[in-house]
Amino acid sequence: MSDTILNQRQKKILRLLQQDKKYALSDIQVFFPESDRPSPATLRRDVSELRDLGYLNHSGDRKSSRYTLSIAGRLYAPIDPHEYCRLDVDKRFGATSFDFSLFQKIPSKLFSGKEIDVMGNATAVFLKKSENASDIIKQKELERFVIELSWKSSKIEGNTYSLLDTERLIKEGIEAPGHTKDEAIMILNHKKAFQYVLEHGESHKSISKRFIEDIHCILVEGLNISSGLREKQVGITGSTYKPLSVPSQIREAIDDLCKTISKLKDPYSKAFIALIGISYIQPFEDGNKRTARLLANSILVAYNCAPLSYRNADEILYKEGTLVFYEKNSIIPMREIFVQQYLFACEQYLKF
Repeated sequence: MSDTILNQRQKKILRLLQQDKKYALSDIQVFFPESDRPSPATLRRDVSELRDLGYLNHSGDRKSSRYTLSIAGRLYAPIDPHEYCRLDVDKRFGATSFDFSLFQKIPSKLFSGKEIDVMGNATAVFLKKSENASDIIKQKELERFVIELSWKSSKIEGNTYSLLDTERLIKEGIEAPGHTKDEAIMILNHKKAFQYVLEHGESHKSISKRFIEDIHCILVEGLNISSGLREKQVGITGSTYKPLSVPSQIREAIDDLCKTISKLKDPYSKAFIALIGISYIQPFEDGNKRTARLLANSILVAYNCAPLSYRNADEILYKEGTLVFYEKNSIIPMREIFVQQYLFACEQYLKF
């Protein structure tokens, strides 16, 4: 389904339909300015194609026909993250609450056939170039990867250490002047968490709630952040989306995510849904996106794929893509980031 090519009108329809709202053809027609408004016959054809592709659900007959976004329509809606996030938070048209049906209805693969082939070929090159590397070279590569992951993952969360400061901290234990103790702890915790991931290797092809909590516990150690699943409401800065607040529902959402990861067909889809799924659930008081990045890497490592350092990822685009998934459930912006970063990782690193 993600291989499907849509025309510009169809893309606009998917962008503007709101979750759980029913639309008549006349409602959809007003999405287009009068100067560029398609004829009723053209619009009907566009909407029928979207329905046949599984992007829209249909109910009623003839004049009573109504259309709603399907799960697939939400997942593959081509949202421009910059354009969407430029809108004032209270004027955006996204969902405000967690959708339990989302994980349960996720398709068996989340990438197009072309994307799977491109990442698969990159993985083969990644493994091939690692074959003859000495243990010393592999150790140096591991150290470089950990430095770059720890730096960039922390930077996404607002940490102000530079890459050189991070290298000095990890290799020599020297904290950078002018920075808080918590910034140093955050970076060193990334190193510990990735070491934990490597130690478990293939044993975590199947993800459990316990493993997710273990990664989070390592990442927040010494930062005055509670470990374990949270028991109260948290808010998302710059968004009307509110994650679950009831502990039993948070546990249920984690269980659904773990089941979804297990049913997906390829390691890239498994890692990707872990990345966006933990961020969407927000199961912890803090440190959710850090946990999501390490969890995704644990899956990639388990399947002999390259882990992601996010070294050249745009932090703003990453945050915007995450917000688009919270509010619109579109995976398109974050999927593009994932593919770009995976290809970068295969090119830059060796298998440890």
